[in-house]
Amino acid sequence: MTGQTAPSIDLAGIARWLVDHGVLDGPELGAVRQLAGGTQNIVLRFSNAGRDYVLRHPPAKPRANSNRLLEREIRVLRALAGSAVPHPAVVAACTDPEVVGGVFYVMEAVDGFNPTVGMPDAAAASPEIRHRIGLEMIDGLAALASVDPMACGLEGFGNLDGFLARQVSRWASELESYRRFEGWQGPEALGDVGAVGQWLADNLPPDMQPGIIHGDYHIGNCLFAEDGKLNAIVDWEMATLGDPLVDLGRLLVSWPGQGEPKPHTMRVTPLNGFPHPEEMIARYAERSGRSLSHLRWFQVLACYKLGLILEGTHARAQAGLADSATGARLHRSAVALLEEARNIITLP
Repeated sequence: MTGQTAPSIDLAGIARWLVDHGVLDGPELGAVRQLAGGTQNIVLRFSNAGRDYVLRHPPAKPRANSNRLLEREIRVLRALAGSAVPHPAVVAACTDPEVVGGVFYVMEAVDGFNPTVGMPDAAAASPEIRHRIGLEMIDGLAALASVDPMACGLEGFGNLDGFLARQVSRWASELESYRRFEGWQGPEALGDVGAVGQWLADNLPPDMQPGIIHGDYHIGNCLFAEDGKLNAIVDWEMATLGDPLVDLGRLLVSWPGQGEPKPHTMRVTPLNGFPHPEEMIARYAERSGRSLSHLRWFQVLACYKLGLILEGTHARAQAGLADSATGARLHRSAVALLEEARNIITLP
C-alpha cells in the first residue's frame, strides 16, 4: 500500500454521494491510501466513523469499456451475496458516470494478505500454511462453480451459446486488432500462434456444464488470513458466464511447477509447501463434482488467451501508449505462455 491517492479521482464528490445515500456519517475520509496490486482500476482504502471501506474507480485514463466492466463487477458481487464464495460485499454503487466522471462502488474492507505482495511471518515460516493457501483457492473455485447463475440473478450476464467454440476466434481477433498500434512487431514474435489456435479448434470439448467464471483467477487476486484461510476473491471485472473450468485452467498455468518459476507463474517466496497441481486437480474434482476429462484443453486455452491479452500491452508500449519496460516484461510472459501451450499439447 502507498500513502498517496490518485489526484484524478473526485474524492469530495464521491464522499458527498456516499453521505447522500446514507453510507457515510459525514464527508470526511480518513486514512485514504491506494492499494497495491491493481492495474486496471484505481483502488483506495479509507475510513469513516470507525469503519473501513474500499473504493474501486476507473483509471485516470479510462479504457473505452472501463465503466461497463465496473458495472459488471458490481452485478456479479451482488449476485454472490449469501453464497459460499469468499468475496467482498458491495456496500454502495454508483453506475451513473456523470456523477463523478466514472462508475464507482464501495465495498467492505477485507483484511488479509496477498502472497504476491508479501507474506506475514507465520505463513513465510510454515509450509503447512502455504499448502492450505493452495487448497483454499481450489475450494473457493469449486464454491464458485457450484453457484447457479440463473438462480442468483445473472441471466444474460454472458452468452452461453457456443461459448467454448467462440474462444479461439475471439482471442485470435483480439491479437489481429493490435495491428492498429504503429510499431508493433506483429504476432510472429510469439511463435506459431496459429498452431495453438488450430489445436484448440480441433479438440473442442463436446459439451460444458455452465456456471460463473471469475475470468482472472490466480493467487494475486486472493486475500488470505494469517492461517491460510481464503478471506476473499477480488478483481471480478472479467467475470462472465461460461465453463468454470476456464478458471481452473487459468489457475494451473500460473501455478509454479518444479524448479525455477516461469515468466507466467506466481511470484511468491518461499515456494515449498504449496500443493502440487495434481493434488489441486484431484481436490477440484472431488469438491466440484465436475468431469475433468478435457482439462488439458482448458489449460491450453488459458495459455492462449492470457498470452494474447498480455501481448496487447506490449503492442501499446511499442506504439508509445504504455510503459516500455512493462510491455517488454509482459511480452516475455506472452512468449512463455504460448510455449507452455505448445508443451501441453505435445504431452502424451
